[in-house]
Amino acid sequence: MTAAEPVRAVYDGPGITSLLPALMGATDASWLPAPVRDANTTIVLVLDGLGWDAIERHPQLMPTLRSLDGGAVTSVVPSTTAAALTSITTGLAPSEHGLVGFRMRAEGNVLNVLAWQHEGTSKRAPDPGLMQRHAPFRGRPVPVVTRAEFRTTGFSEAHLRGAEFYGWRAVSTIVEHCRALAARGEPLVYAYYPGVDEVAHTYGIENSYYTSELAFADRLVGDLLDALPSHAAVLVTADHGQVDLPEDAWIELGPDVAPLVEACAGDARFRYLYARRGAADDLLVAAREAHGPDAWVMSREQLEDEGWLGPPPTSAIRRRLGDVVLAASRDIAFVDPALPREARLRSGHGSVTRAEMLVPVIAGRGRR
Repeated sequence: MTAAEPVRAVYDGPGITSLLPALMGATDASWLPAPVRDANTTIVLVLDGLGWDAIERHPQLMPTLRSLDGGAVTSVVPSTTAAALTSITTGLAPSEHGLVGFRMRAEGNVLNVLAWQHEGTSKRAPDPGLMQRHAPFRGRPVPVVTRAEFRTTGFSEAHLRGAEFYGWRAVSTIVEHCRALAARGEPLVYAYYPGVDEVAHTYGIENSYYTSELAFADRLVGDLLDALPSHAAVLVTADHGQVDLPEDAWIELGPDVAPLVEACAGDARFRYLYARRGAADDLLVAAREAHGPDAWVMSREQLEDEGWLGPPPTSAIRRRLGDVVLAASRDIAFVDPALPREARLRSGHGSVTRAEMLVPVIAGRGRR
């Protein structure tokens, strides 16, 4: 499948970046689904990896989600968890908060943002508060319901620090945590469930494992609605969608491209290429020649000037971006020689296709 046109992120209106500021009354809220507008409590449930495309393709599996009010909005660029979740919690574009991909250059090394580790070195990872300096939730004490093991991770410190943490180990306790917080009168609760993304990466999105997970996620939303009173609302969103990546979808950098590359980072479908000293211009030419049929090939300057990641970044954040980016336009992924295990993933995201960029913002009232 070839994407006809890239999808641009909306950073100042209907999009995940504006979601929490709108719910908190800091920006225009007229685009939010009607059920949240006068709710006493709103549970924001992030279903990691649930793109709008999945809801459209499998409506019979998700009757609860299909019954909710609202529609599709844009994720951020790159359309990947590290950047998108941080944009949701901070209300800022990736170029502003600085977590500009799954992996990015920081302090001279490639930082795996989700693992919060430098790759290929024993060097200590940077302070999350220095890498992402903006307070989540506009500095307010919003309760967070997420996996218990995320409590002490560097990425959690970067995008959730200061939150009142409610860790879950059994998925059923997501519902109970949210019910109890609504009963306590919390106006806003942030909840996170990663199952759709995890199943997609492990098995792909063209099989019964994935469709069974979609049906389960729909039941989770239904259980949550059943547990909440009518003055509470559930707003379902996601960080990105998915593209299926069978084994033959993975391609290596062209032979004229690879010698010009000092390091790779980003995501397989939004691959940052860091040029060898003095080779940035040659790398851009070679990448366009080799990979133009497969990707939107952009320079760092083009990313900035055209606002793909948001407003112009600071010089420190700018250095985290690749000199060249390969944003996959077909259902392919670019191999990073330094991370060969990444090619085991059977789905991917990060690029600017419709399947990756459009996510739900849909809501309903509690039914108890």
